[in-house]
Amino acid sequence: MGGGLLEVPYKPARAGRRPLRHRPADPPTPRSRAQMRAPAMLRWAFAAAALAALLSAAPAAGFYLPGVAPTDFAKGDELMVKVNKLTSIKTQLPYTYYSLPFCKPNTIVDSSENLGEVLRGDRIENSPYAFQMREPKMCQIVCKLTVTEKEAKELKEKIEDEYRVNMVLDNLPLVVPVQRQDKNTIAYQGGYHVGVKGQYSGSKEEKHFIHNHLSFLVKYHKDEESELSRIVGFEVKPYSIKHQFDGKWNDANTRLSTCDPHDSKFVINSETPQEVEVGKDIIFTYDVRFEESEVKWASRWDTYLLMSDDQIHWFSIVNSLMIVLFLSGMVAMIMMRTLYRDISQYNQLETQEEAQEETGWKLVHGDVFRPPINSDLLCVYVGTGVQFFGMLLVTMIFAVLGFLSPSNRGGLMTAMLLVWVLMGLLAGYSSSRLYKMFKGSEWKQITLRTAFLFPGIAFVIFFILNALIWGEKSSGAVPFTTMFALVLLWFGISVPLVFVGSYLGFKKPAMEPPVKTNKIPRQIPEQAWYMNPLFTILIGGILPFGAVFIELFFILTSIWLHQFYYIFGFLFLVFVILIITCAEITVVLCYFQLCSEDYNWWWRSYLTSGSSALYLFLYAGFYFYTKLQISKLVSGILYFGYMLLASFSFFVLTGTIGFCACFWFTRLIYSSVKID
Repeated sequence: MGGGLLEVPYKPARAGRRPLRHRPADPPTPRSRAQMRAPAMLRWAFAAAALAALLSAAPAAGFYLPGVAPTDFAKGDELMVKVNKLTSIKTQLPYTYYSLPFCKPNTIVDSSENLGEVLRGDRIENSPYAFQMREPKMCQIVCKLTVTEKEAKELKEKIEDEYRVNMVLDNLPLVVPVQRQDKNTIAYQGGYHVGVKGQYSGSKEEKHFIHNHLSFLVKYHKDEESELSRIVGFEVKPYSIKHQFDGKWNDANTRLSTCDPHDSKFVINSETPQEVEVGKDIIFTYDVRFEESEVKWASRWDTYLLMSDDQIHWFSIVNSLMIVLFLSGMVAMIMMRTLYRDISQYNQLETQEEAQEETGWKLVHGDVFRPPINSDLLCVYVGTGVQFFGMLLVTMIFAVLGFLSPSNRGGLMTAMLLVWVLMGLLAGYSSSRLYKMFKGSEWKQITLRTAFLFPGIAFVIFFILNALIWGEKSSGAVPFTTMFALVLLWFGISVPLVFVGSYLGFKKPAMEPPVKTNKIPRQIPEQAWYMNPLFTILIGGILPFGAVFIELFFILTSIWLHQFYYIFGFLFLVFVILIITCAEITVVLCYFQLCSEDYNWWWRSYLTSGSSALYLFLYAGFYFYTKLQISKLVSGILYFGYMLLASFSFFVLTGTIGFCACFWFTRLIYSSVKID
C-alpha cells in the first residue's frame, strides 16, 4: 500500500458499446458492489436497514452529501483546473503550489476552504490551465520561465523529497495511471511528481529533471437526450521534455519544434528531458484529451475508494472480529456462571457462623464504594472520555450513512471538531454526577478542570507542532485566524456547555451506592504476583488493542501515505467490538481483584482498558520504522507528536469505557446480595 497506490481491475473498452443513459432527474445507480445508495426520500425511514447493509458492504459504501450536486457541461464550456498543495510522504509537510516556480495566472484567487481543509493544509487556488469541454488541445504553451539559483535549489529539494503536485477539476482530484507489469491492473497514484532524478546515458552523475509537459485526460459521461456531460475522471501523464523553438519567442503563439500538432509531433516520452539548471529556460506545455466513459457521476469516486487489497482487508478484519467475539463469549459465559454460583451461595447463608466464614468479593462490601485517591481527577477523565465517546459515535453514524463523503474535502475533520464542542454538555454532566457521588461540593472547580484539562493539553501539543510547521514555511501551518476560531469554539461554545452540563448533573440527587461504606478502611491482604496492579493493567490493554490494530494499519496508511479512508462500515463494527472488549476485560479483572479482597478498583478499572493506548503508541513507532520513509527531524517530531496526542485520546476513551463497565458491574453484584 506504500506510496499512495490504488489498484482497480483494468478493463479494455469494448467497441460499439453504447453509453448508459443518465437523466439528471433519476437517482444515480451504483455500478459496483462497493457503492450503495438509498433513494433520497427513504434515507431516514430506512436508516437502520442502511446501517446494517453498509456494515457488510465493501469499502466505498455510501451516498453523497446532500448539496454536492453534479455539474452539467455543454460542449465548449470552460473547465477551470484548480491547484492544491504539494505533498510528500517523505516529509509530511505540505506546501502551496505557487511556492515553486510554476506558471501563474494573472491574479491568484484562493478558494474558500472549510475548517477541516485548513487544518489538513489544503490550499486550493486557480491555475493557468483552462480547458473547453470536449475540445481537445495539443501542445498548448502555458509560459516560459527562467530559473534563478534559489528556485533551482527549491525545485531540486522538492524532487529529492518526492513531492507530488495535486490538482482538482470539478471537485475530482488528479490521478496518474500506472500499468502494473505483474498483473492485469492499473494502479492510480494521487497527483504527479514534480520531477525525477536520473542520469544521462554514459554518465554516472545524478541530475534533477522537471515534469514540464502534462498530458491530461478528462473522462466524461454524456446524456444522450440533452447532450450535456458530467466529468467522471481526471488523469494525467507527466513528461520531462526540453522544448525547442525556431525564430522569436511569441508567448502562447510560439511554434515549438519539439511539440507541433501541425507537423504531427507530439510528446510521448521523456527521451530529451528538461534538466533543472540555474539561468536556463523551462517551457511549460500541456495536452488535453476527452474520452467518453460509461461510469456514471454517482460512481466516479470508485477509482479513489476501492482498496488495492480489499480481500486481505476483509479476511483480516473478519478473522480479528471472530477471535475477539469468541474470547468475549467465553469471558461472558464464565462470568455469568461464576457470579450466579457466588450470589446463590451468599444469599443462602443462614447462620452467623457461616456469615463469619465468608470470603471473596462480599467481604469488601463495606469498602468497595469508598472514594479513591485523586477522585477529582478521575471525574475529569471520565467526563472527557464520555465526550470522546459521544463525538466518535455521532461522527461515525453520520459517516456510515454517507454524510461525510470524500467529495466534501475536510468534512470529516470539521464534523469531529463541531461534535466534540457540542459534546461538552455530556462531559460536564457525567463528571459532576460522579463528583457528587464522591460527596464533592466544589462543582465549579471540577467543571473548570473538565473544560480545560484535556483540551488544554491537546492545544499545547498542537501549538508546539504548528510552530515547527510554521518554521518550515509549510502550508500545513494553521493561520492565526483559524487558531483564533478554534479558541473561540473552545471558550465560546465548549466551556459554557460543560458548565451547563455540570450544573444539570449537580442539581440531580447523588447516586447512592447499594451498600454502606465503613468508617475505617479494611486492610488489604498480601496479593499474589499475578494480581500486581502493574501486571494486570498491562495485560488488560492487550485485548482491546488486538481488536483495533488491523484497522489501525489502514487508518495510519490513509493519514501518513495520503490515501482516502472511507471504510466506515468496518470502522463502526470495530468500534462496537472495542467497546465490548474493553468492558469485558475490565469486568473480569475487576472481579478477580475483588475476589482477592482488594477494593481499590476505581483507578485500576480505568487504567486496565486505558493501557491499550500504550500498545497503540508502540505500534505507531513500529509503523514509523517499517512503513514510512521519513528522514527529516521535524517530520519525525510531527509524526510522534500527533501519535502521542492520538494515543492520549485513545487512553481517555478506552479507560472511560472500562471504568463505566466496572462501575455498572460492581453496583449490580453488590445490590444482588443480602448484606446484614
